[in-house]
Amino acid sequence: MKYRPLGSITVSAIGLGAMPLSIEHRPDEERAVATVHAALDAGVTLIDTADSYHWHADERGHNELLIARALARYGGDTSDVLVATKGGRGRLGDGGWTVTGTPAHLKHAAEASLKRLGVEAIGLYQLHKPDPDVPWAESVGALRELLDAGTIRAAGISNVTTGQIREAHAILGDALVSVQNRYSPAVRDTEPELELSTRLGLAFLPWSPLGGISRSSLDGRSGPTSANTVFHRIAAERGVSPQQIALAWLLARSPLVIPVPGASRPASIQDSAKATEVELEATELAELEAALSPDSQLGAS
Repeated sequence: MKYRPLGSITVSAIGLGAMPLSIEHRPDEERAVATVHAALDAGVTLIDTADSYHWHADERGHNELLIARALARYGGDTSDVLVATKGGRGRLGDGGWTVTGTPAHLKHAAEASLKRLGVEAIGLYQLHKPDPDVPWAESVGALRELLDAGTIRAAGISNVTTGQIREAHAILGDALVSVQNRYSPAVRDTEPELELSTRLGLAFLPWSPLGGISRSSLDGRSGPTSANTVFHRIAAERGVSPQQIALAWLLARSPLVIPVPGASRPASIQDSAKATEVELEATELAELEAALSPDSQLGAS
């Protein structure tokens, strides 16, 4: 495993997106825990969760509690594992999502997450999504209060624009360490946010990083997937999976990119973790970039 900076610490260059372990079509707990343990065995030290990663309306915090149990049951040392959680979103039990970014809600949510995770302070707390009904500065100000209170050690923001990144950075300073936006071979409309994050020294955590290569947990079981793309061809030439090529491409986008692919079985995260061993050549990167250009069908070979 290779490592990358996230604020003042370093974490594995590939994280574990834990959402699939708790939402619709989730595995049983035995397999879920085995997936977390497989990630740890592979050297993963960043686990991405949220209080809204659950299925039914009455089980808020399901994923956070699951991660806490999995870490407690792990036989090895977990002192270097960073559990990053998020607040500001909710689920209604019918597949729908809500957004609540009031300072009161965010502070209450962070305190509840702290208890569920069973830690003295949350290593990284991310504002899950801007609330259009709440001034952005007020929501970010709640993160500042949580930092000052010692409830969280570092702050992040998710699903944001360049303007929101700049405003949050002005409010939080060095305490802002990460931006988590959707970014993948299929979805690159947050390229400006990636570039700004890199300039500001912020870790960029792509969610759904395998979009266009494999299904996203948010796309559902019938979501689209690609086959016979340039990612698949390069993967075949190298004897690795197309997912590893996609993650290696993401890692090459910026030294501060830390993908967090979701997984619901041990083999998936074990495969993803191996992407840090793949060093794409300049010719391969150029070929992938050409295939991903706007006037080219996604990755078509």
